[in-house]
Amino acid sequence: MELEARLASGVYAKRDLEIVRGKDATLWDAAGNEYIDCVGGQGVNTLGHANAAVAAAIAAQASTLISCPEIFYNDVRERFLGALAEITPAGLDRFFLCNSGAEAVEGALKFARLSTGRKAVVAAVRGFHGRSMGALSATYEPKYREPFLPLVPGFSHVPYGQLAALEAALTDDTAAVILEVVQGEGGVHPAEHAHLQAVRALCDARGALLIFDEVQTGFGRTGTWFACEQAGITPDLMALGKAIGGGVPMGAVAIGAGVKNLAPGTHGSTFGGTPLACAAGLASLREMQRLDIPRLAAEKGAYFKERLEEINAPVIREVRGRGLLIGVELRSRVAPYLKALQSRGVLALPAGLNVLRFLPPAVITTAQIDSVVAATAEVLANVS
Repeated sequence: MELEARLASGVYAKRDLEIVRGKDATLWDAAGNEYIDCVGGQGVNTLGHANAAVAAAIAAQASTLISCPEIFYNDVRERFLGALAEITPAGLDRFFLCNSGAEAVEGALKFARLSTGRKAVVAAVRGFHGRSMGALSATYEPKYREPFLPLVPGFSHVPYGQLAALEAALTDDTAAVILEVVQGEGGVHPAEHAHLQAVRALCDARGALLIFDEVQTGFGRTGTWFACEQAGITPDLMALGKAIGGGVPMGAVAIGAGVKNLAPGTHGSTFGGTPLACAAGLASLREMQRLDIPRLAAEKGAYFKERLEEINAPVIREVRGRGLLIGVELRSRVAPYLKALQSRGVLALPAGLNVLRFLPPAVITTAQIDSVVAATAEVLANVS
């Protein structure tokens, strides 16, 4: 840890913990201590750690062909794209492959401007879309934005869930509206289904494209393959990442028929869609289908949320979420509780200053959920 602390960039607030091994929803540190993982790689590890099928696919592909840019066709990429098209909402049947969720957001923003010929983008208060310059321009939190001003021009933010404010913000130059179906970093706030349906209709009426950022909510996390399915609507562009590659860095933009002008040379990525990433992604998708990850997330998420709601602690303001994306809003800062949970063998995340966020793998057991709830009840009652 001392060497890493000395040589690393310094942009991460590292926890005093060295993780060296994982299996399913369990992690171990260098001293052999065991933890229940409710960080889940910040949403990456839907399948859990050390999935045998994904590990085997990575090993086999690494000894066959690791890199092959998209100027050439590739058999593994072809199979991965076919598998991805099987689960994405109908109409989203073209894909740009990249390396992360932030890159997917960047691609979606570029495609929206290219397709519409317009420049403006409307995003939401509390929204988080990444830290690269375009994605950061769509992100709301001032502490992330202000050190890097001026950002990409043309971005504005309206209160999440308020249709009148969104309608007032749209102009003849609005290329796109970008929203998270469930705000993650912004405090675990799910959008009402009726609101999303109204946003879809408003974008259609104004000629703006609708972008959903499903980087965290995609691939079964909220109880369906993609959270937008629960509202019965399909965006024009959908940014994907995190769980898509089974732990290998990967992202994608799912593209609808209304997106035009994507000619050769308008965008690209050296490492997007490498055979290694596609092999990992293909194995991951097949494992998600085999295990029925959306069903597991729905059932275990409902149980987890119900158990958390049973905790009788005055510090709790609200428990909310969908599937296995759950937030516990507190009446005080979350940092001391995260530290206390870690000391009791539970790793969790913040979502803003006062929300405790749980993002466990869908393979977490009921017994592990019970242990997490018991530890949470204890720290919320005894830590200040």
